Amino acid sequence: MNLKERIGEDMKAALRAREAERLSAIRMLLAAIKQKEVDERIVADDAQVVAIVDRMIRQRRDSIEQFGKAGRQDLVEREAREIEVLSAYLPQQASEAEVAAEIDAAIAAVGAAGPQQMGKVMGLLKPKLAGRTDLAAVSAQVKARLGS
Repeated sequence: MNLKERIGEDMKAALRAREAERLSAIRMLLAAIKQKEVDERIVADDAQVVAIVDRMIRQRRDSIEQFGKAGRQDLVEREAREIEVLSAYLPQQASEAEVAAEIDAAIAAVGAAGPQQMGKVMGLLKPKLAGRTDLAAVSAQVKARLGS
């Protein structure tokens, strides 16, 4: 069963269990997947679904930050619950040691000596680490290693 089918089955289970918040988050995810499929005239594979989930989680984190500044704790809690639901569809998160090893391997593969090769290094890392870790943090680590 691919990821998209699993999400559909989880939606049915949430519907049967009358879990309104979980159902809402899953429906939002399925709508985003369908929108991508319609816009690009494709059938989303697991990698594309993971990218959509990752993007939605980042959006929720940004919303939490904004709602926190505005003092809207109720909305912060709702967004946090949505992140919990969406996180179930991401692959197992990479440890810091795994990320460091991947960065070292990518730098060695490219033969990067300075910040100008950062794009090539990130090009190798992105498909390997997408959905498994925060790519902005990986980018900062790569920048630090290539800058020194």
